[in-house]
Amino acid sequence: MHSLRVVLFDIGGVLVEPSGVNTMLAWMGNRISAEELWRLWLTSPVVRAFETGKMTPDAFADRVIADFDLPVPRDEFLRQMALWSITLFPGALELVERVPARYVRATLCNTNPIHWPYLMNNERLAHAFTHHFASHLTGKIKPDEDAFHHVVDTLACTPQEVLFLDDNDLNVAGARAAGMNAVRVQGIAEAERALQSFGVFEA
Repeated sequence: MHSLRVVLFDIGGVLVEPSGVNTMLAWMGNRISAEELWRLWLTSPVVRAFETGKMTPDAFADRVIADFDLPVPRDEFLRQMALWSITLFPGALELVERVPARYVRATLCNTNPIHWPYLMNNERLAHAFTHHFASHLTGKIKPDEDAFHHVVDTLACTPQEVLFLDDNDLNVAGARAAGMNAVRVQGIAEAERALQSFGVFEA
């Protein structure tokens, strides 16, 4: 194994509680599974446009409401969305801060101008990492390989020197296709086990 230089975290589902899924499923009458909702969300052209900075929040809300057949008005959708995935798991920042200084700590997340300011208002979260790769700012989105290549190019490392932790199978597959070490984890306990298995933490 190549020596690791970078520990790359997804935020939602790994460090932050993923609260939006249940709301969306309830709006949709639980017609589909959480896994199917994630697949639809990650592959939606509307979501991809919004989360790469190419669509306004109002236009995004109108399109998502129509595409997903949601029984909510625009203002309520945006109000609810602002509250999704902003609560840190207990111990999340302590976990990140335990990553030894010899590693570059960074985030790679699909996000948007609604969520990102809420997350970055937490100064401890904002400053726990040396780099934040937020999709609406970079124009690169997971699971596309160019999102992972952008990280590698910016950090001047090889893909093999990166350990990526994400809670979604599609994103993990994209990272592996780009040559990264990638593990699907949900929450702090699983993230800690992954960090131990790659030698970042002592077992």
